[in-house]
Amino acid sequence: MPLTPRNLARHELIGLEVKVAGSSHKGYVGISGRIVDETRNMLVILSDGRFKRVPKKVSTFHFKLPDGRCVEVEGWRILGRPEDRVKKILTRRW
Repeated sequence: MPLTPRNLARHELIGLEVKVAGSSHKGYVGISGRIVDETRNMLVILSDGRFKRVPKKVSTFHFKLPDGRCVEVEGWRILGRPEDRVKKILTRRW
C-alpha cells in the first residue's frame, strides 16, 4: 500500500522526514530530522547527529512523504504502538 496523506496514520513512520510544528512544550518546536524509532508515546528523531525524543500526544508534526508532499498530523492521532496502530480503524480524517 503506497504512503498517502489519507493512510499516513496507519503506515510505518520510521524513515520519514519530520518537523515538530507545534507542542505544549516550546523546546520541542522546530526539531526536524528523520524518524529512527517509534514507541507508544514517543518519536525518536535523528536531528543534527543527536537523538531527540518527542512526545506524540502534545505535539503536531509535519511529515514529508516520499513523493515530496508535506502532511500535518496531530500527535494524538498517531498515539499507540506502531504494530497496533496499523490495525486500527480510522473513524475520522484530519
